[in-house]
Amino acid sequence: MDVKSTLIKNDFKFQKRYGQNFITDKNFLVSVVDKSGVTADDTVVEIGAGAGTLTAALASKAKKVIAYEIDGHLKPVLEETLGEFDNVEIVFGDFMKSGDVSERVAENYKVVANLPYYITTPVLFKLIEETSVKPLSISVMVQKEVADRLCAKEGSKDYGALTVTAGAFYEAKKIIDVNRTMFYPVPNVDSAVVLMTRREGGAPENPALFSRVVRAAFAMRRKMLVNNLMASFALPRETCEKVLEGCGLSITVRGEALSREEFVALATSLRGVVR
Repeated sequence: MDVKSTLIKNDFKFQKRYGQNFITDKNFLVSVVDKSGVTADDTVVEIGAGAGTLTAALASKAKKVIAYEIDGHLKPVLEETLGEFDNVEIVFGDFMKSGDVSERVAENYKVVANLPYYITTPVLFKLIEETSVKPLSISVMVQKEVADRLCAKEGSKDYGALTVTAGAFYEAKKIIDVNRTMFYPVPNVDSAVVLMTRREGGAPENPALFSRVVRAAFAMRRKMLVNNLMASFALPRETCEKVLEGCGLSITVRGEALSREEFVALATSLRGVVR
């Protein structure tokens, strides 16, 4: 499958607003699928089918692939690159406006995607926060700095709201470094593949409140957590300090110093005092 020739033949024009950068190396894509843990029993959701190169690698291994693609101009390209597969469903449209992806899947599922850089963080938050049934795993090819954020440790410069939110539900690890020269066209940054495996137990009891607490903690990163809680939840200082002390935390602590488990405990303690 010569993807470049297929794109040229179909007079495809890259859309900068969609952040389109495709990988054509079949052996590399097979490696991504294998290291993502995809098996013949899996239903896989892909976000951003592009020219169908990763889609084809997934379809060769998985039971079924449901691939979202926002650019309708890629339809003839995908018809050609995926013509041999009968286990692929292409959904043309904006994934961010598609509703709960788990409602389209009648069973446990995995997500594998080469995410456009401009929409990486919103897609990850949607997958983590807005799915009634969360994926068993999320394997994403992302900009290297986003990979560093997903895998960051508390107290580091890369540790933030995305780290904590993802870490509450998934254990993340970098599995492949991807040089920018592997993409067509070549982007300005390097990438990495991160595998996020769903945690068993320990998730927040109230995910919506947990998300509010995490966002509050990092809203003004250099401020003390007590001040961020006061501002975000309109609570008196005394109440916020009492909650922090009840969790065994210093009243002068900053959000970046809290572990995933401490954020979960903090959100649980705030349930009785926030509206």
